[in-house]
Amino acid sequence: MATELLIATVMVLLTVGFHGFGLIGLQRVLRIERRDEHAEHTGALSARGITATFMLVLGLFVLHGIEIWTYALLYLGLDALPDLRTAVYFSTITYSTIGYDDEGIAQAWSLIAAIEGINGILLMGWSTAYFVSIMGRLGR
Repeated sequence: MATELLIATVMVLLTVGFHGFGLIGLQRVLRIERRDEHAEHTGALSARGITATFMLVLGLFVLHGIEIWTYALLYLGLDALPDLRTAVYFSTITYSTIGYDDEGIAQAWSLIAAIEGINGILLMGWSTAYFVSIMGRLGR
């Protein structure tokens, strides 16, 4: 159990750090976009404004995708799951807390999957709060 908790802790720190830096990067891009919109007197519903919103959503999706794939590769590296497709599927539904019986994962690593679910819901909540905050500030 100690090994599982150590690995899970490292994964949480890694994904939270990655997510935080990713949000900072998105914030910088949006700050530049907002400055350009203001200078060019374009609105939030302009083609450029709508594109910026879609890019924000895509950026958040990519962040979560990388985090999901990181867990999937961990499961593969631990031989907890049999192949890449199964590992990505298992990680995606675990991270998003949709749920999957843990029948497919090696019992020795199931605690990591449980912690991935907690980690995923917190990171998705962080992204949701970030998105709502940004949209409110941008007037979109």
